Amino acid sequence: MSTLGQLNFESDVLPTSAGNLTMTFIGHGTLMFGFDGKTIHVDPYGKLADYAALPKADAILITHDHADHLDPAAIAAIRTPGTVVVMARSCAGKLDGLVMTNGESRTVLGIRVEAVPAYNIVNKRGTGQPFHPRGAGNGYLLCFGDKRVYVAGDTENTPEMQALRCVDAAFLPMNLPYTMTPEMVAAASKAFRPKILYPYHYGDTDPARLTALLKDLFGIEVRIRRLR
Repeated sequence: MSTLGQLNFESDVLPTSAGNLTMTFIGHGTLMFGFDGKTIHVDPYGKLADYAALPKADAILITHDHADHLDPAAIAAIRTPGTVVVMARSCAGKLDGLVMTNGESRTVLGIRVEAVPAYNIVNKRGTGQPFHPRGAGNGYLLCFGDKRVYVAGDTENTPEMQALRCVDAAFLPMNLPYTMTPEMVAAASKAFRPKILYPYHYGDTDPARLTALLKDLFGIEVRIRRLR
């Protein structure tokens, strides 16, 4: 682990066939990737960082339209005329950019991006409406050289998630009642077996519960970072 300048964010480096990928953990559901001289922000959120002090974005990925994922002020602070903004269907009309629908794949800045469905099956509002309806939000599967990184967004352990394969690092949400329990995250991990698992957006959930559930499972390294 290292820090980004004097900003004291944790980061890990993942070697790839095309150079190192630096994964910086801003917090909550917010990440920043550095790869091949480019900076990619995921769900920038101004309550977590002074975005005026962070690197400008070559690309910004937005998973859905909730305020802690779609923050127009944070986006404006890092966006330039050349920034590519990729967003889920629920963000259309709220932000200018490229809308990717569930299942769609594109190449952005030389990086293959696949929009993976992100939605609730079990957890719903009192009205019966899911917190995250199917089709509204995306997770993103990103190919950095020979490494595949999955940022799940706000979702449960859907069939589409469990069908993923060859994932090198996965960020899976673990905050109730909106996304997954540790048991759901463990079940998903056992299904698609990421080499590195980062619980993120985990709120008040104790990540040690997940570590205990997966302690005897060979081949998955659980890394706990400051992603509450």
